[in-house]
Parts: sequence; structure tokens; C-alpha cells
Amino acid sequence: MTQTTIHANQKQNNPNNSQAIHPVIFKLLESRGMDREQIVEFFNNNLTQLPDLTQMHDMQKTVDRIITAIENNEKIGIYGDYDVDGTTSCALFYHFFKMVSVEVELFQPSRFVEGYGIHPPSIEAAMAKNVELLITVDCGITNCEAADYAKERGLDLIITDHHTDAAENMPNAYAVVNPNRRDEEEGNPLRALAGVGVAFAVCLAVKNTWEKQGKTTPSIYPLLQFVAIGTICDLAKLTPMNIKLTRHGLRQIPNTQYEGIKAFFSPEEREQVTIPSERIGFFVGPMINSKGRLEHPEQALKLLIADNRNNAYQYFSELEISNNERKFITKEDFENAKKMIVKEMEGEQLLSSIVYSPDFHEGVVGIVASRLVETFYAPALVFTDAEEDGIIKASCRSAGELNLFELLNECKDLFIKFGGHKAAAGLSMPKDNFKEFKQRMNDKLKAIPEIIRTKQDHFDLAIDFSEVDLSLIKALEMLEPFGMGNSKPIFRMKNVRVADYKVLKDAHVKWTFESTKTPGKKLFGISFNYINKWGELDPSELINEQDTNGLTIQFTLGLNRFNGNEYIQLMVEKVFLGEKA
Repeated sequence: MTQTTIHANQKQNNPNNSQAIHPVIFKLLESRGMDREQIVEFFNNNLTQLPDLTQMHDMQKTVDRIITAIENNEKIGIYGDYDVDGTTSCALFYHFFKMVSVEVELFQPSRFVEGYGIHPPSIEAAMAKNVELLITVDCGITNCEAADYAKERGLDLIITDHHTDAAENMPNAYAVVNPNRRDEEEGNPLRALAGVGVAFAVCLAVKNTWEKQGKTTPSIYPLLQFVAIGTICDLAKLTPMNIKLTRHGLRQIPNTQYEGIKAFFSPEEREQVTIPSERIGFFVGPMINSKGRLEHPEQALKLLIADNRNNAYQYFSELEISNNERKFITKEDFENAKKMIVKEMEGEQLLSSIVYSPDFHEGVVGIVASRLVETFYAPALVFTDAEEDGIIKASCRSAGELNLFELLNECKDLFIKFGGHKAAAGLSMPKDNFKEFKQRMNDKLKAIPEIIRTKQDHFDLAIDFSEVDLSLIKALEMLEPFGMGNSKPIFRMKNVRVADYKVLKDAHVKWTFESTKTPGKKLFGISFNYINKWGELDPSELINEQDTNGLTIQFTLGLNRFNGNEYIQLMVEKVFLGEKA
């Protein structure tokens, strides 16, 4: 099948040869192992050159069942996970079916009641709404009990997912569409799809089938906005396929027709050509996730399917309140977790950050785990009490190149439930197993080289003070989207000194840097949560030592847009005493 039926705007905004690329960008991409041909291809956004998104097992069976349900006026239900990927997947299907005048019933579980995945009570809930075809998104691949129960109750269950097919058997559902199911080819490029990408592929396959039958169908190109948000926020690997899909989605957002998406962005942001991936990852994603982290996630989904501005802004306001509460809880839990780890270290090398407290909020343990990785550079597993007495559950985050899923799989005899992928996982187990689990994990980590199991102090390219200008910033924007597999470039610069600094809100540092070799020019930067950061020197100490030892800074680059003006801003990750290579 061809991809042309996405009906995308194929206007290219690419350099057509290596000479058109900024020299720093060219050097950067070469440092990432790309040759000239690959560099030019990196900027190719042509959707007709995607792999065939519809080539997955059970795809045609899924399409035929959906079309039959529509023709017979059967009620269709969509059941999605409570995170950003699941929520955007539900919204994508909702808008697709709305395009073809089909009303669907939407279901999402609460992480505090049903928990992750689909379960027999979820089947009952769907049948109570007279659903005859239930389609999961971003979950279901390990939920064999729910699939068996659906079959027993006469409900056709189609599972669409992208997580690792890790159960003893694959679910006995009506159909299972998952690029990571056990019988898909190992080298299948579709393995990188997020759950929302799989949902989009199903819509594309339905559209293709209808068009072969001579039926006129609307363009599904606008749905790539949901693909972009879900792909970035789920940290799906940004392969050439995902980069193309995400770029096209991000470039539509400034002029989006979806009121729910529009609510996240200011009028000034919507005047830009595209939306930066960081804005999605660090603002839109946490906002969508916030409701589900504290209570039921339905307000976020209602926002994404809102059909008028007033409803959209009402739901958005509710998410703002939830997100502020989530930030407060996260900060408190992170500080407590950090204290627990520092107390345990006792001068020894930290192999992992494995902590448990009944007081940790279940909804934020994943964020706390991620922050622990950023702080201590080791894999983090944060446990809290589950709903059932004597059971604890954890969110787990990897560090470096460590395949955390494989490592946890070696301990699965201790778990009640477990799932995830290389970089992130979740599990539940009897509380009595915690001590043994922690010991086994650390014993296994000892046998793995440190360079694999720790977050390395990585940078992409050393550049000079004089090379930082607006032309470089604009060129960097052409590399978007940033994420796993296409990380935002990290630069290192020596021969700098701190001319001035300000501490903001007792936590952040605003820097003014100057060159020791090029007098007069200044660069401005900011370090978030720098004060009291583990392992970092206080700004006053840096100033006292810089004339003797010199300074090297490590940073990413961006633009600070304010009141119609643009300013170069260094997002400073580290400030080193002395010269670093």
C-alpha cells in the first residue's frame, strides 16, 4: 500500500545539498556518524518515502472488522491508557471516526482503580454501554485475561499497542496489531512507532481500503498533530520514520483546527512556523499527564476532543490546577527520595536508586525516578504502596544504554505484574520481596560495565564563543524534533568566564558569560534548579576560582522569545572548573 493517501502537504523546507547546511550543523551531524547522503536525507520530509505503516500482522483483519461495524451500525469503543500516548491515541481515533460521521464511546482507566492495561471489569464496562467492538490503544499486549474474558462474553476485542510482547502467550483477542508482537520481523522499522503511531496506521489502513472500494474519504493529515504529541511525550525513538511523522504534526499545530490543541499555545507561539518539541515534552505532555497522575484522566481527553473554545479552555484550566498540584507533590517526593539515597551511599559507588516509601504519591513516582536518574546518573526504581495490602508498585527508569526491561525480566519471579521497554518499565510485587529484589538488582548491575549502566557526561561538539549567533540558532531549529534517537545538540565551550549571575526563586541561576579571548561579546544563559544541585559548585565559588583555573561550560542553545523580540539563550547544564577537552 502507498502512503500517498495521507494527503499531506508535501512542500519541502529542506536544504537540497550539503553545501546549503550551516557548517556547525554539518560538523555536528558528521560527529553523529552521518555521511553526506544521510545528512541530506535527514532533512527529507517527504511522507511518500515512509515505510508502509499498514504492514503489520492482523491489520487487514482489523480494518475489515471496523468497516463491518460501521456498515452494521455497531457501537465501537476505544479504550486507551491514561498517559499522553494513550490519551492522544484515543483523541486521534475519536477525530478519525468523527470525520466519517461515526460516534464512538471512549474509555480510560484510572491508575488508582483499574491500573495500567485492560482488565475484565473494563470489558464489563464496555458491554454495559452496548459496545460490540472494543479497540485498545497503547495497551493490551500482556492482558491475556481480559482478552479471554471478552471472547467468553462475545465482545470482539482488537488490541493495538506498541509495548513489548512479554507475556507467556499473546492475548487471544479478535486481532492484535503491534509492531513489537513476537512474530513481527526483528528489523521492521515500524517497531519504533508509539501507540499513537499504531493508531494512525490503523486509520490509514481503513482509509486505503475505502479508497480501493471507490469511497471518497477525508484527509487524515491533520491527525499527525496527535502523532507528534504522543510520539515525543512517550519518548519513542526518533527514527527517520518518526521524525517525518512528527515534523509534519508539529508544523500543523500553529494553525491547528483542534480547539483542545490550540489551548496549550499562546497567540505568539501560534505565529511561529512550527512548535518546538521541547514545548511539547516539557509543557504539553506534563499538562496532559497531570490529571491522570492525581485522579481520573478524563479531563485531558475531554480537552483534546473539545469542539468549541469555551469547553477547551475550561478543561485546560482544570489541567493547570492539577499540574500545579502535581509539581508541588513531585518536588516534595523527589527531595525525600534524594535524602534516602544520599543516606545509603556511605561513600560507595551508587549502582541504582531503588527507594520505597508508603508516602510517595503513586501518580508521580515516574517523574521522581526520571529526576533521580538526572541527579545520580544511575537507573532509578521508585516504589510506593499499591491499592492491595502488602503489595508495592514501582516506576522504573534506565540510565545510559542499559536495557532495564531485560534486567527486570531476570527478576520477574519476584513480580506480580511487570511490563515496559528498554528505557522505562513498571511493576508490582509483594512488599516482602523488596529487600531481595534490591539486592539482586544491585548484584546484576555490578556485573555490567559502568559505561553502559550510568548516564554519561556526553556532549556533541566543542564550539567557539564567536560561533554562537542567530544563524546557528535558526539552523538548529531545522534539526527538530528532538528526543530519543535525535537528541538536542549539547555543546561545550572553553575560554569563558562568569561576568555576572543572579539567583532566581532560590533555585535557578541566570548567567552572563564573556569570552576570555574575545572581549566585549556577552552570552546569556540559565540553569534551572542549579542551586544545591548534586555535585555542582556554587556560582560564587566558580567566580572565585575562574581566573586561576578557567571555566568550561556545557549547554544547549535556544531562542528566548519575548514581546516580539528574540534573544539567544544558553540552557546551561554544567559549569566546569578548568579546561575540558
